[in-house]
Amino acid sequence: MFGSLLLACLFLHLVVSIPQPPCRRCCDHIPPLDDAANLRESMPAMPEVRTYINMTILKGDKGDRGERGTPGKPGIEGSPGPRGSEGPKGDKGQAGAPGDACKSQHSAFSVGRRKSLHSVDNYQALIFDTIFVNSPEHFDMFTGKYRCQIPGIYFFNVNIHTWNFKETYLHIMHNDSEKAIVYAQPSDRSIMQSQSVMLPLQEGDEVWVRLYKRERENAIYSDDVDIYITFNGYLIKPEIEKWPEMATRSERDDYGHEV
Repeated sequence: MFGSLLLACLFLHLVVSIPQPPCRRCCDHIPPLDDAANLRESMPAMPEVRTYINMTILKGDKGDRGERGTPGKPGIEGSPGPRGSEGPKGDKGQAGAPGDACKSQHSAFSVGRRKSLHSVDNYQALIFDTIFVNSPEHFDMFTGKYRCQIPGIYFFNVNIHTWNFKETYLHIMHNDSEKAIVYAQPSDRSIMQSQSVMLPLQEGDEVWVRLYKRERENAIYSDDVDIYITFNGYLIKPEIEKWPEMATRSERDDYGHEV
């Protein structure tokens, strides 16, 4: 044990007696701040290094097509474009089956009176008591007036028998307007008088015969045996023709063909 202690003392003596190098710091080799700045300026600039990844190497396979999305809202309607050039004329089509004839519109009346009539203080409408024709009942027997139901051109005629020694003074009336006169001066002989006129009528117009009032004493003659007084009228040409129900309302030429 004493020997071991002696060896340890000798080793310690040797370690203490070995000369040690001087101490140096790790940053003693770095030049001062001013020298380092000058050194950095004198050194060439280092190129900037950027990382580049080739995406084509990383691109995978094409995926499946996805589901169609919901349609968006419609946009604002644009302004109409210019009219295009006229196309070539088409081939002539085949003739169709013959159509029905146009539906003829009609209105006609013929009435008579068996009683004489004298003038009074006011104007009088001739009232008739006998019907010869009234198709389709556009003539009103209670008022003695024809009421237009089909606009167009009409023909009217009135026949009367004068009274001996009395004046005959009547008008064919269109609504409240006098259109034609039936007149005969007083005479010792009675005669037949007639008047005719064509009138353009609109729906609701009225045509009738009016006896003048008493300020001119006048009268017309008839009896229960024979009819001396007649009033007649009928439609000559309707304002608008009615075509068959199956036909369209397109324009037609003078021969009734669609154009």
